Amino acid sequence: MAKKVKAADLVKHFGLEVLAGEDGLKRPIAVADLHRPGLVLAGYSNYYAKERVQLLGMTELSFFETLSESMRRERAEVLCQEETPCLLVTRGLDVPQELIEAAEKHGIPLLRGTMTTTMFASRLTGYLENRLAPSTTIHGVLVDIYGVGMLITGTSGIGKSETALELVKRGHRLVADDAVEIRQTADNELHGNAPDLIRHLLEIRGLGIINVMTLFGAGAVRNFKKISVVARLENWQQDKQYDRLGLDEEKTRIIDTDLPLVTIPVRPGRNLAVIIEVAAMNYRLKRMGYNAAQQFTNRLTETIAEDFDEVE
Repeated sequence: MAKKVKAADLVKHFGLEVLAGEDGLKRPIAVADLHRPGLVLAGYSNYYAKERVQLLGMTELSFFETLSESMRRERAEVLCQEETPCLLVTRGLDVPQELIEAAEKHGIPLLRGTMTTTMFASRLTGYLENRLAPSTTIHGVLVDIYGVGMLITGTSGIGKSETALELVKRGHRLVADDAVEIRQTADNELHGNAPDLIRHLLEIRGLGIINVMTLFGAGAVRNFKKISVVARLENWQQDKQYDRLGLDEEKTRIIDTDLPLVTIPVRPGRNLAVIIEVAAMNYRLKRMGYNAAQQFTNRLTETIAEDFDEVE
């Protein structure tokens, strides 16, 4: 579910100056897109994107100064709509009094920063996209294995954390244990991290909670990782047919993104850490164009065809 950011969050994050409309700092910002209202200041407001943060740079304000006083007041009123989250002036520019008065009158936060307009637009867009991205929390473990973000899921007590501990001992990096916070970017990529409270911690039944960074060093953890594959652990079922070739790639959906799914049956004697490690390496090979299962199937088909020709 998409979150909301308040105008006050921009003030705090970017160190902005509040020039007017301080009572409106709790106004929500619901979209990551920005709007430069040059056409609105010129008098064309048919398609005014009033729900966006309004970014005013040198171009907009220098044009605004060329207008008559009555026209400046009129255009300032048009800018300050009920849905407008805030007005943001860049480059530390002087702000016309008409704009300050309109913002104060309608309770629209009028903020000012020192960055250039282009740089501010880039950083603000990135910040809003990150904060407003759809997100969810999943019970599981996220590990970085050879650069592949592997999300390990399964029922409670099946061995996810113990597998993650073995992977860390083998030189891989823990991202999150037990609860994985996942957000979806604009490119439909999924990025996972641990909640602040349990970051770098791993719970091992019978042992308790351990701090992976303290025990294994800073190289054994990372804070964020793009999720590429999901490995689902499940108890071995005698009557279930498990994939033995790997030709059919299963998928699972998280938020609005489909990810490759590897189902790994668990029973005594199986080294889950090694299997998951190999699954990550196999995923990398597939992305590089090599599919072992497909190669085997092609060779098998060729061998059968050759044997058939010899019989005839």
